Amino acid sequence: MLPSTYIALSTFHSELIPTVLLLAILDTREGIPFPAMIEALIMEFFFELLREAGIRLPRPVGSAVSIVGALVIGQAAIQSQIASPVMVIVVALTGIASFALPQYNMAIALRILRFPLMFLAATFGGLGIMVGFILIYLHLATLRSLGEPYLDSLAPLHVKRLREMIFVLPRKVLVHSPRSKQLHKKSAGRKRSQ
Repeated sequence: MLPSTYIALSTFHSELIPTVLLLAILDTREGIPFPAMIEALIMEFFFELLREAGIRLPRPVGSAVSIVGALVIGQAAIQSQIASPVMVIVVALTGIASFALPQYNMAIALRILRFPLMFLAATFGGLGIMVGFILIYLHLATLRSLGEPYLDSLAPLHVKRLREMIFVLPRKVLVHSPRSKQLHKKSAGRKRSQ
């Protein structure tokens, strides 16, 4: 979210940024020949390249290469006026936040969704980000997991299911829940028919 928010604010909604911060951002962007979208794409490309290189190297070397590479590329991009210091901070914060996700598959999905949201923000500003989120939520509403709607615990609103979504119970309790009994009945019916 952070790169697309920065692009939307700096391109379309600069009146939402406090004046002192806006002047500091404009001062750092002075002399940079690219719009915020191209600048973000360049920095995201370099960051993703460093991340992939760090994964493919041996573990002790990979993390050192990623950290040193990010520092060197960030400093070189600022000195050569390819990117502003604010954009380097935004991309770095986004990368660090993506490491905090516990599930690798979810992190990959969010890394991919970052780019369409950036394009929507560069094209339509805050409205584009909202349209992007609506499209993502519509897609999530059509998904099914184990025969149940993916967003079943959120809509229709049931307090018990909402509690189950927030507080995860031990597996022994979940195995004997009414939902799993329904799944066991379906699988038992399939076994009988075979």
